[in-house]
Amino acid sequence: MEEQRLSRKEQEKLWRRKHVLSAALELFSKKGYHNISMRQIAKKAEFAIGTLYKFFRNKEDLYKEIVREMAEEYHRRLMEPLERENDAIAAIEGYINAKLDLFSDHKSSLLLYLSETQSPSFNISAGLDKEMQKLYNELMDRLAKIFESAIKRKKIRKRDPRALAISLEGLTNSFLFYWLEKPEEHPFEKDASTIAEIFLKGVSYE
Repeated sequence: MEEQRLSRKEQEKLWRRKHVLSAALELFSKKGYHNISMRQIAKKAEFAIGTLYKFFRNKEDLYKEIVREMAEEYHRRLMEPLERENDAIAAIEGYINAKLDLFSDHKSSLLLYLSETQSPSFNISAGLDKEMQKLYNELMDRLAKIFESAIKRKKIRKRDPRALAISLEGLTNSFLFYWLEKPEEHPFEKDASTIAEIFLKGVSYE
């Protein structure tokens, strides 16, 4: 709806910007941030290099925009299933499935995010630390509330809700790393029920 209100020139500008981000994401994912230049991105996007600088001050600015958009979408999609506080178990299972779907849909951006942020020499996104930490804390707070609700309803044993939230994060991320390394041998989409069973059977009364 918003794009329909834009003029043709504005829509063209928006499309060019998205195309640049898409080209940059593909290159960064394959070769890493430090091994790609703005000129290579321009070539991949099939634009003059001057076009890139109309949208972004430099490569760092471009990268930060990719990470910012990535973090916001991750946050939005992972928060959605956690709105079902009245059914905590369904919310937890929904969260696991949402994470699965998210990573299946955005493997390139996930590979980029993990490969770069796990590097000890990486600090290019330092300016986003507070913004991303805020989103992450909101997600963990919400997940902890789900566990708190489940404890009150005696769906799971009494444990620190925050610790449970962090434990679930660690479990899902561990499966994710296996999936990224060998997707054919260890398909993440088949592990959603396994993750839920391992976690919930370990904390439930039943």
